Amino acid sequence: MTFLGNQIAVAIGPVVLDDVERSIKKRCSEPAVISVRQPLCKSHFIRDFESRVAATIKKYKLISKKDRIVVACSGGKDSTAILYLLNKWFGNVTALAIDEGIPGYRNLTLEDLRNFCGRSDIPLKVLSYKKAFGFSLHEALRKVTVLPCNICGTLRRYLLNSGARGFTKIATGHNLDDEAQSIMMNFFKGNLGLAARLGPISGVVEDEKFVPRIKPLYFCYEKEVAAYAFLKKFGIRFNECPHASVSFRASVRDFLNGLEQEQPGTKQNIVSNFLRLLPKLKKRYAASASISHCSTCGEPASNGLCKACSYVNSLRESLQVKSFRKSF
Repeated sequence: MTFLGNQIAVAIGPVVLDDVERSIKKRCSEPAVISVRQPLCKSHFIRDFESRVAATIKKYKLISKKDRIVVACSGGKDSTAILYLLNKWFGNVTALAIDEGIPGYRNLTLEDLRNFCGRSDIPLKVLSYKKAFGFSLHEALRKVTVLPCNICGTLRRYLLNSGARGFTKIATGHNLDDEAQSIMMNFFKGNLGLAARLGPISGVVEDEKFVPRIKPLYFCYEKEVAAYAFLKKFGIRFNECPHASVSFRASVRDFLNGLEQEQPGTKQNIVSNFLRLLPKLKKRYAASASISHCSTCGEPASNGLCKACSYVNSLRESLQVKSFRKSF
């Protein structure tokens, strides 16, 4: 048996999706706790969920014996779920969190994350906008008019990649809902080049300074992840970033939720059909995709100046930030 097969077999036993389905057909008498794909009791749901994640890791070869995994954590349900599972199955994982500086939100989720990592004996590394860039997101938004998610997403990805240096993979908590939203956002905006970077393993081309991202929750609905986190009693708060409602993603999310309600399976169909197109997209854009390095900080960039430095430079005068500070 392969390394991955051994690890998962030891962790969850010889449970596969067919086993769960056969057990359900025997008319389990326990009350259902969730009904997304089908009604499931607590025990069968947890087995089904973990089997689905394990199957994704194995099918797409997300983790190898040589990998050193860091998990991008927010303290929310998705990242905590995958942090728990990867630590349970493989051990030797590290949690990496970004403190953007969002009062009343990030401080609370980081508190939950610190408590979870402390109970689970998982190393935690926290990087902040304030230390790295000289300002928090809250301070930036008080001085300039900009869509929060635009600047936050750029700076967050920058710190995750920089902070993951020395690891071979970044595991993220992106679920099926997230991926369906990302696919449609890129299609609506005509960004097929960006769409080519999606999938269970992100990216089109390799670079020594770019740490690949993997998405073990790729085929799990957000409702399933929330139910799993709740049933496993992770001790986290199920809250949302206060800026999320003004994002383009929120509009696409609401649109897809409406379609899903009218036509169950819509999100799954979007992702499944996209995966059929993905190899051609990657081949098409691999030839034109290239990664250079920022002239200011040396991090991966599509042009001479990375987006993080571009944002910081434009904000420097308004925020009176004297220099770009890297603190990893």
